[in-house]
Amino acid sequence: MAAVRQGIMIEQWRSTRSAAALRQVADRLKHHAVSGVIVEPTGGLERMVGAALAAAGIVTLRIDAKRVGDFARAHGVLAKTDAIDARVLALFGERMQPCPRVWLDEQRQQLADWVARQQQLTALRTAERNRLRRAPSPQVSRSIPRTLGFLERELERVERAIEAGWSEREPARRESEARLRSMPGVGVKTARVLLAHLPEPGRASRREIASIAGLAPFAWAVVRSAFYLASWTAVRAGKFRGEPHQLALTAVASRMLVVLNERMRTGRDYDSAHA
Repeated sequence: MAAVRQGIMIEQWRSTRSAAALRQVADRLKHHAVSGVIVEPTGGLERMVGAALAAAGIVTLRIDAKRVGDFARAHGVLAKTDAIDARVLALFGERMQPCPRVWLDEQRQQLADWVARQQQLTALRTAERNRLRRAPSPQVSRSIPRTLGFLERELERVERAIEAGWSEREPARRESEARLRSMPGVGVKTARVLLAHLPEPGRASRREIASIAGLAPFAWAVVRSAFYLASWTAVRAGKFRGEPHQLALTAVASRMLVVLNERMRTGRDYDSAHA
């Protein structure tokens, strides 16, 4: 951990991620009157830190490691140690003033993990189906259906877990899901990906929505991929004639996310006449 003020280090220390240690960290940060805390994604290990500090009323931001790495190189910092990384993160937060983002509560985080797992298994199933069409020998061809059978059964289990998670969030979830699905092209899975991964409906800023759509380097691949088919449909319908496909897909996804976020904020269903 590192605390800076006006570019000057005021304290640096190490801490574990236990609940008691994080309470002490929160007290220490409050003593220094910090305006916020920056953490890097570390395979999910940062969640406990972010959630604990956010619960203590400290603004905590998760920042893409590439952005911080670019910032460090721009300031001539090439070495990497835990102490140096902590100072760079603190300086990055102070100078760049990144946009805050709501941390998911434990229930929504678990739901987001299940949705991400569903997408992983779906991708594996698609890959196996493609291999089946190109299987080089009968022996290999017999192996692939067994793998597909396992993936189908696992997908069913994951989908049951997702459905159980949604049912715990009734009735607000039904209303939010219905509002998202009022936009053509947004189905059940896309709506649920959004509700699982986005901040509380309508609270995402335009900057954050743009980053999710892939217009900034800290995009959320899970959410962005949920809009691929809907965006592709818009391109094939000719709404973006003359533009490269990938550019059109990004533009459509960005516009869809901005409009949906606004509809969630205002509590109104999608209306193509006023989109």
